[in-house]
Amino acid sequence: MHISTKKWLFTKLSSLALLPFMVWFILNFISIYKNDYSQVASFFSQQPSQILFSIFIVVAFFFSVLTISEIFEDYIQDEKIKNVANKLLKIFAILMPLITILGIFNL
Repeated sequence: MHISTKKWLFTKLSSLALLPFMVWFILNFISIYKNDYSQVASFFSQQPSQILFSIFIVVAFFFSVLTISEIFEDYIQDEKIKNVANKLLKIFAILMPLITILGIFNL
């Protein structure tokens, strides 16, 4: 399978996987929107919320890396700059979910 086909397929599958997590997060965000910090922290410290939000963050960053790297492929002509941008994007997409998940599990 060609690399472009794999990227396209992963983009479609990750966007499909994001849908139920987005619905779950939006419904829960509406319910905790006006709560104080302690209630929001207790929501994110409960086991199902931690796991679901962690998966949501990982899938969302995976999807964003795929889509932003396609933008780099289309609009950056210089190969060196494109490679550096893609590597920095991948590092960012690994570190940010990791920091977020560690923060949630340490609440």
